[in-house]
Parts: sequence; structure tokens; C-alpha cells
Amino acid sequence: MWRIWLLFDPRRALIAVLAFAFLMVMLMHFIMLSTERFNFLGGSTATDTAAISAPIETVRPT
Repeated sequence: MWRIWLLFDPRRALIAVLAFAFLMVMLMHFIMLSTERFNFLGGSTATDTAAISAPIETVRPT
């Protein structure tokens, strides 16, 4: 394992991994914001929020 670090500079490798992780996180956030369900910046109304969080009512036969 130590021979790998002779090929790569640890500082550059760490910066590259962190930059890649940051870009992936930002990409995932923008993909989620583009969906209607997870877009919390879109200004959803109270009826939209109530419809999502309302429990499903079951009808019992009498």
C-alpha cells in the first residue's frame, strides 16, 4: 500500500478526491431540486404539503 503513495502526491490526491466528492454532492442536489417532489425552493402551497403528508384513509365496510 505504501508504494502507491510513491506514485501519487498525497496532498494532490486528497484534494482531487474531495473536489470530486463535492461535485458529486452538488450534482445530486441539483438533480433532486429538479424533481417536483423534492424541490423545496419552488414555493409549494399548503395544500401541496398537506396532500403529501396526509395519511391514507381506508374505508371499512359496515
